[in-house]
Amino acid sequence: MQRPAADTEVTRAAYTFRQPPQGFQNPKFRDPSVPKGSLDGGSGTQRYGNVMHDRRVYRGNTYASPIMSTAARAEMEKREMIDTQRRKQASQRAASIKRRKQMEVARRHMATPDPGEGRENNEIQTEEYLEELTDKVEQVVQETQTDPLMDRPATPKYIPTKSGRDAETQIHEGELFRFDEAVEPILEVLVGKTLEQAMLEVMQEEELELLRQQQIEFEQRRKEELLEAQKLESAERRKFEEKERRKKQEMERIQREKETREKLQARQFAKAYMTNMENRVYSRLQDEGWFADRVLNEVELDFFPWLMGEVDKELEKKKKARTLVDELIREVVRLNATQLAESRAAQHSVLE
Repeated sequence: MQRPAADTEVTRAAYTFRQPPQGFQNPKFRDPSVPKGSLDGGSGTQRYGNVMHDRRVYRGNTYASPIMSTAARAEMEKREMIDTQRRKQASQRAASIKRRKQMEVARRHMATPDPGEGRENNEIQTEEYLEELTDKVEQVVQETQTDPLMDRPATPKYIPTKSGRDAETQIHEGELFRFDEAVEPILEVLVGKTLEQAMLEVMQEEELELLRQQQIEFEQRRKEELLEAQKLESAERRKFEEKERRKKQEMERIQREKETREKLQARQFAKAYMTNMENRVYSRLQDEGWFADRVLNEVELDFFPWLMGEVDKELEKKKKARTLVDELIREVVRLNATQLAESRAAQHSVLE
């Protein structure tokens, strides 16, 4: 931030000494045109200046007020609200306690009921020690005499005790100076520095106010953007929910169509299947033998099994007979072989 040219020139001029310090020179003759009681001593110039009455000096507190954030301000308001509620509750509690005490006192000191016919209420003493009650106040005259005293003498004037050692100094020519004229450059420096500091603080406060205003605008713009974003999110959410609802409806419609189509196909298949059911059933039952001839059934179920059993028995008998014949033949062959071997052994023994 650049300062104005006028402020720069004023600040630069505030640090420039206009006149160097000079010694005090008392004029020999007083200016007759100046009144006798004038404060400037007849020099024709202003002898002094009061900083407290200077228009260029800033009045009031030079410290900027502390800047509080929104969260800190909200926390402080919340704390103040809690303190207010606590004080209110305490006052209500105290009022209720006071009211309860008053009710207890009133209950304890109940009013005396009205007397019956021919009776009257009289006040009596219920204390432990009785005393006589009279309407007249006892008065006793007493006298006293004071001794005559002298007046206190006047307090003497306080004169402090002399302490330390006396000293003296020599003032040469030129060492004395006019304070009002010599202090003027220093006052100009102080006033200039004060004005510069005041202007800097004012500029700082203006800058802080500008920053605060920008922050408020930023917060407002941010809130508007958040509201807009929330609106867009709600619109997008509604669109998504509508799309999901439409998809669900479409899936339900497809499922219903599929079920209807399956039912129709099942009905057509059942109708086609039940067209010649009776003929097929009779044909299958007949093929399985449920409608066969009785004679044929007896022949196939009774005669043929019996015949086959008898044939098996005959074949078994023949098999057993053949087995016995084979055994006899083997036994005969074995006996013949044994006899032949014995005869050969006998012949061999004879030959030897």
